[in-house]
Amino acid sequence: MGKTLRNLYDARVAAGDLRPDPAQIAALAPLERIRSALENAPPPPRKRLFRKAPPPEPVRGLYLWGGVGRGKSMLMDFFMEHTGIEGKRRVHFHAFMQEVHAGLHAARADGADDALRPVAAQMADGLRLLCLDEMQITDITDAMIVGRLFELLFAAGVSVVTTSNRVPDDLYKDGLQRDRFLPFIALIKDRLEVMHLASPTDYRQNRLSGADIYFTPADRLAREAMAAIWADFTEGAGAPLILQVQGRDVEIPQFHNGVGRATFWDFCAKPLGPADYLAIAQAVRVLLLEDIPMLSSENYNEARRFVTLIDALYEARVRLIASAAAAPEMLYLEGAGVFEFERTASRLREMQATDWGRS
Repeated sequence: MGKTLRNLYDARVAAGDLRPDPAQIAALAPLERIRSALENAPPPPRKRLFRKAPPPEPVRGLYLWGGVGRGKSMLMDFFMEHTGIEGKRRVHFHAFMQEVHAGLHAARADGADDALRPVAAQMADGLRLLCLDEMQITDITDAMIVGRLFELLFAAGVSVVTTSNRVPDDLYKDGLQRDRFLPFIALIKDRLEVMHLASPTDYRQNRLSGADIYFTPADRLAREAMAAIWADFTEGAGAPLILQVQGRDVEIPQFHNGVGRATFWDFCAKPLGPADYLAIAQAVRVLLLEDIPMLSSENYNEARRFVTLIDALYEARVRLIASAAAAPEMLYLEGAGVFEFERTASRLREMQATDWGRS
């Protein structure tokens, strides 16, 4: 008999790679149930003459929710790594929905009467396990699509494991036409085991406790410190994340498990607006923002965008780690906008508190 997820978890604890966490250990049981069922599934039925074999009934999946930094993404990666099947995929929910929208656009261009059906069929082709990280619904278009999409994936035999910061009943909370979204919540409860990862420990916050998170000046030492923090959060992973905002692409240059990394110029030298910054703030839990320059009338447009960006990050309680040319109060000393920047400087200070961040 092979090793269970608990055996493998204990081995990582013994090696010093993990600290034993009772909430994480409890979550291993449903993940092991899913892993075992997938690995020991009976072979698919033989194809009948002129008829395609029906898809297998999917294994009941898992909806794992809890606060930021409790280890949800780590558990999902651990589960994916040790589930020995073909046809498994792990993707961040934002990237997944971007694929859906691109597929819908292509299907409509081809004249499909029901554009979602070919999109779901293509996604489900050869897929047995779909792991979606950080499910959140903030857009009415996504809210109207996601329910039927999941029905089609389940009907195609796809098992789903997903993580979220919200209990299912709080998904798309206070959203427009939310009554049309409620059947999706019922579907989640029916097809997925819902489990609260109730760990008292915020591992992301602990990584930063006692550590600098605002580096000045933005020199070689600051770049090295930011690179070390990024490596600690992502273990060297990371790829661009493209957000669809009002029909436009907004790029977070590096992204992994809710942690984003960009320079001031990536976000503030481009003609982005409030909707773009809100989308960025919704997509990340932690943002590493590098190379904030001195601000003045000479880069007034960039400075205004920076103010709007910080407002969006502040309202979303994103954990900000930054490198800058000067301390917040010294960034903007002359020119139009100095007075208004006082609030931004104050917010930058407040966001450096050890208890700052989305719960």
